[in-house]
Amino acid sequence: MPLSLEWQILHNNHEQYERSALLIKLSSLALFFGGLAAHLPPLWLGLAVSLCWLLEGIYKTYQARLLERLLKLETLLQKADAPAGSAMQLYSEWAKQRPGALALIAGYARSALRPTVTIPYLPMLLLLGLAKFLPWA
Repeated sequence: MPLSLEWQILHNNHEQYERSALLIKLSSLALFFGGLAAHLPPLWLGLAVSLCWLLEGIYKTYQARLLERLLKLETLLQKADAPAGSAMQLYSEWAKQRPGALALIAGYARSALRPTVTIPYLPMLLLLGLAKFLPWA
């Protein structure tokens, strides 16, 4: 059972990196809008956002390394437990079913346009577009 234990640990770590990436995105938004409200120079705002982007890239690189090991573990688990080989195959199954680049982008766009995703971003974009007309901007 050490392979399944390793899979569980790495899966949890993989998901933690995803949560960390989301927190970095949220922090970037907070820095950006806080900086706009504080009238910080665009150069400083751009540097702060770029730093967050770089940090998220580092986290995503670590996550990709975990994914490589998870895929290898799933192959080993499938061979070791042929009758119940469908257990712990999340990443292998995703890799087999992953659509092409355009279909993947279209799927992301559909997800982004869902109301529960759109609601926080649309008002921010509208405010950003109206910022020059607002007295506090």
